[in-house]
Amino acid sequence: MARTKTEEDGPNPVDVYVGAKVKSRRLVLGLSQEELAKSIGLTFQQVQKYERGTNRISVSRLVDICRTLKAPVDYFFEGSFSVARPNGKGLALKGFSDTRQEPLEEDPLMKKDVLELVRAYSKIKSVPLKKQILEMAKAMSNSSNDAEKA
Repeated sequence: MARTKTEEDGPNPVDVYVGAKVKSRRLVLGLSQEELAKSIGLTFQQVQKYERGTNRISVSRLVDICRTLKAPVDYFFEGSFSVARPNGKGLALKGFSDTRQEPLEEDPLMKKDVLELVRAYSKIKSVPLKKQILEMAKAMSNSSNDAEKA
């Protein structure tokens, strides 16, 4: 059965998810769309389309992106995808299908404030300071969760 797409269907959720992971990784590294595009021989408009999921990323292009973003290919599929055995027969990738699917859950690591925090944290050179910041964040997270329960 051929894969078809109509205007009202919009982009495939898998393409949107992979594009969002490309954007997330690019932002963590502090690269612009133009810099990524230049390194893989495209225009920044094409990178925009990839990141929105409007255009699909071919496997060979994804490998080029992986080299530039210094990430393994499986990085772009981790999180919402898992291997499952439907009815005990063969392996199927959950989230990969030719039929229309529900949108995938948003990865919290793709939020702008989280990306900014990760980028700033990664620039800190002092290991003891990094540990202190991590412990402080954990403590604040726990106290915030406790306050919500009360």
